[in-house]
Parts: sequence; structure tokens; C-alpha cells
Amino acid sequence: MQRICVIGGSRYFGKLLVERLRATGHQVTVINRGSAQPPAGVEHLVADRNDEESLIAALGSRTFDVVVDQICYTPVQAAIAARAFASRTRRYVMTSTIEVYDPATVALPAVPTGTPVPEESVDPATWLVAMDLPWHDEAYLKTHYAEGKRQAEAVFTRAGSFAFASVRSAHVLGGGPREFTGRLAHYAEHIRRGEEITVHAKALPTVFIHCEELADLLLWASTATNFSGPVNACSDGLLDVRDLATIVAAQAGRKPAYRVVAAGETASPFSFDRHYAMSNSRAKELGFAFSRVIDWLPGAVAEALTASATPAD
Repeated sequence: MQRICVIGGSRYFGKLLVERLRATGHQVTVINRGSAQPPAGVEHLVADRNDEESLIAALGSRTFDVVVDQICYTPVQAAIAARAFASRTRRYVMTSTIEVYDPATVALPAVPTGTPVPEESVDPATWLVAMDLPWHDEAYLKTHYAEGKRQAEAVFTRAGSFAFASVRSAHVLGGGPREFTGRLAHYAEHIRRGEEITVHAKALPTVFIHCEELADLLLWASTATNFSGPVNACSDGLLDVRDLATIVAAQAGRKPAYRVVAAGETASPFSFDRHYAMSNSRAKELGFAFSRVIDWLPGAVAEALTASATPAD
């Protein structure tokens, strides 16, 4: 049994992670602002992670074997957490994102189209950190999400008081009410209603992961291994926007309708005119076995179609 603290963990795959940690016998503490109660048997600390004094006061004299940070979006948040947990944990795991590789958000080394992007393409040990940017501004953060994650990883990597690992998640799906981004629901609703899907003329493939598999990987990263540095998390197999729409349409009994937009214009979710699909080789080498996206996606689509159905259908 390990003592594990989860920052966030009140929804989607974070909630699934907390349930898995508890089910496998670990002593779990959840920290959030009090918006949601954790499952029975899980300690609940109410604190604002943006308020260092509040966070330290809530922690008291507690120490943990591992901290799993589900809701770190900026270097400022990372710096607060790094100080608060400096003498309270031996290992810190942060949930990061595929968006750190998005070439539309930063100049990165060129990766040939079709070549899976490895972790070293974004090295947090050398990444520039700028604390004086307006990270507190929600509008700024929304348009600088990828950079906030890159810089947060960099802060933790340099903290030096605990081992640090980041899990860079692919696009997370899981149909029905669990699919809180609404992206799969977008396809279910548009295709079921015969509405157009907007796509780029040369839409490029990307990678996905099911919410259950991501929770499994976070459990593994937290308890079953001691790797450090970033690790990519994605199911095996690439899909582009038309592949995804075809799978949804087959279950909906409809034919997808497309409208092509110019390069650089906004399109439906998962239509990309640039390449940054990740490689999952490192996680496999460390011992995690991924599923194939084509094996779980039909089930997720079925959930999304059921959730999008109305009484009038």
C-alpha cells in the first residue's frame, strides 16, 4: 500500500484513477476546492491549489509516496505545488497533453509527416519558463494551453526535490456522459442529424486514448514504475477525421456529409492540417501494453450516439 495524493480527480479519467487507486488498496487523498466529494474511504482536503498558503495549511504534516496532479495548467501552479510538496513526496506525476507537440503553438524540430512524435521533441529540462506572462487570465490561458503545459513540466523537472514524470495524453474519448469534452458528441449529433462535418482538404491523422485506458496508465505510472521524464499515452493506431466520421456514420446508419475548409481555418474537432501524432514506444518499453483504438472506439461511439439521441428520434 502506498500513500497517494491526487490533485483534482473529481471528474472523467481523474475520477476513474481515484477509484482504481482505492480498489487496489492504496491510501488515497484527494485535494480540490470542495466542488465534489471523493468516493467513500478517500480522504478529502479542501484547498485552492492557486493559493499557496491555503494548500500548505490543508496539507498539514501529511506526506505521500506519490502525488498525481490532474489539474496543473501553468508554470505558476507548478511552482506553488513544487514548493508545497518539496518535503512531502518522493515522486510527482503530472497529467500533460499531446498539445505540447502542436507545431501551431510553438516552433519545434520538424518531424516528417507520418513519423510518430517522440518525447524528446519537447524536452522540459531545456524549456524556457516565463512566470511573468498573464497565466492568471483565463482568456490568455485558453489560447496558450499547450505552452502552459510545457512550462509546467519544465518547472517540475527542475524542482529537484522529488522524482518527476509527466504523462502526455492523446485525445481522450469515452462516449456518453463520461466524454466531457463534447468532441465525440459533436460527431454523433452532427452525423445523426445529417449535418456537415467541416474538414481540411488534407486532414492528417492523430492518436486517441480511451478514458479507462488513460486511468489505467496513470495508475501504472503512479504505482508500478519509477520512470522519470515525459511519457506519451496513446492507443495503437492512427485515425484522421474522415476515419472517425466513417465509424460514427456506420453505427448511426447515416452517410457523413463534409464541407472542406482552407488550411489554417477552424474545422471540426480532430481535423488537423499539421502533423503531431505521438509515438507510444517509450511507455511500451517501460512495460505498459496499449489497446488498439479500433477495438474500443465503436463502443465509445455507441455510447455517444445513445447520449445524443432525443425522444423525437
